[in-house]
Amino acid sequence: MANRVIHLFNGFLNPNGGSELEALALAEQLRAHGDVRLWATSSRSPASLRERHSLERIGFGSACRGIRPEGGTYVFVGAHWRNKLWPFAVPAPERLIYVFNTFHPKILSLTSQHPRLLRWPRTEYVFISEFQRTLLDTPGVIHPSPIDIARFTPAAHSTARRRPVIGRLSRDTLEKHDAEDLSLYREWAASGAHVKLQGATCLADLLERGAQLELAPEGAAPAVDFLRSLDVFYYRTGSHVETFGRVVFEAMACGLPVVCHRRGGYANSIRHGENGFLFDTSDEAREIMRALLDQPALRAAIGKNARRTVEALYSRSALARRAQFYLRHAMSSEAA
Repeated sequence: MANRVIHLFNGFLNPNGGSELEALALAEQLRAHGDVRLWATSSRSPASLRERHSLERIGFGSACRGIRPEGGTYVFVGAHWRNKLWPFAVPAPERLIYVFNTFHPKILSLTSQHPRLLRWPRTEYVFISEFQRTLLDTPGVIHPSPIDIARFTPAAHSTARRRPVIGRLSRDTLEKHDAEDLSLYREWAASGAHVKLQGATCLADLLERGAQLELAPEGAAPAVDFLRSLDVFYYRTGSHVETFGRVVFEAMACGLPVVCHRRGGYANSIRHGENGFLFDTSDEAREIMRALLDQPALRAAIGKNARRTVEALYSRSALARRAQFYLRHAMSSEAA
């Protein structure tokens, strides 16, 4: 098979953003199989992030240094090419792949139809969950968002920990939080648990901090270090709907029992009471958390099963199969 260049495009705005992390993880996965080049599509991409990951700016102007992709396979992750000028100034890709990590129908419309003058190939879609593909009702393959399970591993917790630690991790925006969770956090802290919320300073005016209730900004600690400091991972979002929820899988990779609201792409991989827990109401979340806080053995058993789940999802053979999708020639991509 010819070793063609894979050009991977993302806005690369937020070093802690799920879309950015997904793009970087995919690039790392594909580098084992060929030449991968990273492109920042946003003019607001910070120079520090571009330097750290050897990103090139795509577009026009002095900041882009006149460097352009030169054909091959173009893979867009959470960014698109419509209403941009630069696509008309670069060679057409052999294949055009869009990793769809949102629900927005407008993005589907923008990426499925091309201006006549562009003459790019049809878009092939990669969805990150069955939940997402079903809602969008669009053909495509399903590839879970890449996660480095060699880095996200279980910690050796001391059995003498006096207070079990409940934690949550996300971007620091209100849409990532549900108002009903505020009372749960207070209750759990008052009942003897230690509650740690990273990416939650947006709640500072709504939730009282205390010795057992911590609010930390986004990125205060590396995700893997934060997750390995927990005993239970809790997750529910507000207006934002998770197409995949990579942080849930990172928590599972760290051997944590996860307690998650049923609305999200991660729900398809959680078998309630076996490798994690799903809830619909706050009362259900209270009941599940009470059982986990009272039973260290239950936490350990569910956490082990959670780790096994992500090991199967990101096994070497599974990753190789997904990588091959990106390496196929255009003539064989119809069978994808």
